[in-house]
Amino acid sequence: MTNKPSIKVAILDLYNGIENEGIRGFKDILQRYKTEQSVELNYQIFDVRRNCEVPGPDFDIYLSSGGPGSPLDSEGDEWEKKYFGLIDQLEKHNTSDDPQKKYVFFVCHSFQLMCRKYKLGVINERRSASFGILPIHKTSAGKHEDILKGLDDPFYAVDSRSWQVIHPNEKQFTDLGMQLLAIEKQRPHIDLPRAMMAIRYSDYFIGTQFHPEADPKGMMSLLVKPDKKKEVVDEHGLDKYNQMLELLHDADKLQHTQNTMIPNFLDEAIGNLQVI
Repeated sequence: MTNKPSIKVAILDLYNGIENEGIRGFKDILQRYKTEQSVELNYQIFDVRRNCEVPGPDFDIYLSSGGPGSPLDSEGDEWEKKYFGLIDQLEKHNTSDDPQKKYVFFVCHSFQLMCRKYKLGVINERRSASFGILPIHKTSAGKHEDILKGLDDPFYAVDSRSWQVIHPNEKQFTDLGMQLLAIEKQRPHIDLPRAMMAIRYSDYFIGTQFHPEADPKGMMSLLVKPDKKKEVVDEHGLDKYNQMLELLHDADKLQHTQNTMIPNFLDEAIGNLQVI
């Protein structure tokens, strides 16, 4: 099937030691993909922010997680220098003649960092945190994006963020050859810009503001915690909280996104890695 003995995946953990469901989500997807597709695949986790662990460029695929805090305040931190050093190495490799390219998927905090790196828009703190299972709307480019193939418009995903990237820098997108693939839901009653939710940075790099690795199990474990329930009810009301619980049982919503988006990315990456 392939000349490669194993597909090597690096999981870049940007959670800085806080409890999360994201890394488990990545691991579950990789394990399921490995079993269903009969692919020889192994992964290694790197604690980027807490332990300043950053892998080398010798992995095939990189999954870069969400995480807490401001995507602006870490500028100049040692871990971030090493993190962007890796990204620069991978970009350089991908512009070389080497047929085996390096694929990266950036989620939430990682997505915001990459938007800052490429100057793709305005990064600011939201008036209030966004948390829930929310509709994500495809752009015209997103309707033709293979990574989003099989997802409705809108589709549903976990949105959990205090920060956002707004006001797309259209010139920068054009100059760098990048595409905005998805934006947040329309809110006609609120005069606020819609945040960018998914971007294709290159043929090999893609990122989402939302969490395509999230599943009903992880979301339920968060929603039943008293502090999280209070946060959601205070912000959105009890009806919205109960609606979130109902959405967890809808197979066409959150579970479908987890079963579709990152597996599409793996299909693309692994399929190309095996063509030598």
